[in-house]
Amino acid sequence: MKRIVEIVPARPGWYARWQITPEATRCYPVSLWAMVEESDGSAREVVGMDCAGQWPGSDDNEVGGEFVRYLFQTPDSGPPEDADAPTVSARENGPRLQPVTA
Repeated sequence: MKRIVEIVPARPGWYARWQITPEATRCYPVSLWAMVEESDGSAREVVGMDCAGQWPGSDDNEVGGEFVRYLFQTPDSGPPEDADAPTVSARENGPRLQPVTA
């Protein structure tokens, strides 16, 4: 079992690339970087969690997706060609708040 040692937000421009099928990849923006450590302290590694909640080594990743690599695109160059933002329903995103006038 691994434990999280430190978490930092990811800067804009970082993406995690996943192999979805033999012919197709998909990139998701990285939301945060986490340093994880083996429970016995023998090894540490940094992993990026993407905006879909996936990270290399997680048991809860999208079925059939295989992590390929992290990549950086300067924000002014736009996202990678295979970038895709996950769909989030209103229920998952929380209630919609309406402005209140005084």
